[in-house]
Amino acid sequence: MAIALCTTACSLDPNSEPIRQIQIQQNWAIQPGDRIAGHSVVAGLGDISIQLGGDRAYAPFAGKVQPSSNKCALFSSPDVPAYLFRLCGLDKLNLGEVQAGEAIGSGDYLYFATLRKQPDGTWTIVEPAKDILERILKPS
Repeated sequence: MAIALCTTACSLDPNSEPIRQIQIQQNWAIQPGDRIAGHSVVAGLGDISIQLGGDRAYAPFAGKVQPSSNKCALFSSPDVPAYLFRLCGLDKLNLGEVQAGEAIGSGDYLYFATLRKQPDGTWTIVEPAKDILERILKPS
């Protein structure tokens, strides 16, 4: 069973980019953006947690940043069309078209997941490549 990744109560600016909804092949009960006992879930199974300490995260390629759920964004690029990168925990998101090396946002922590498109149109979480993470953490 696939589930929707986006919630309808996003805290992002509704006038900038439309919320992108994708279907994740794995079905976990708790997802980023959920609330449990008044606390926000910011990462889930398959996410890599990186302490940014207020630093920025950067676009690894030229592409597009779209809101996904509460404090999450999806990055897509024609350079890697079979992949999406989910970035959660960032503030001041730079939504829309971005160039490689352009800041996507900043925060204390980045919760990162790599998703690969499946033949049936759903997405599955896969292990991220270290060189992609390096591009996200250092501007080109």
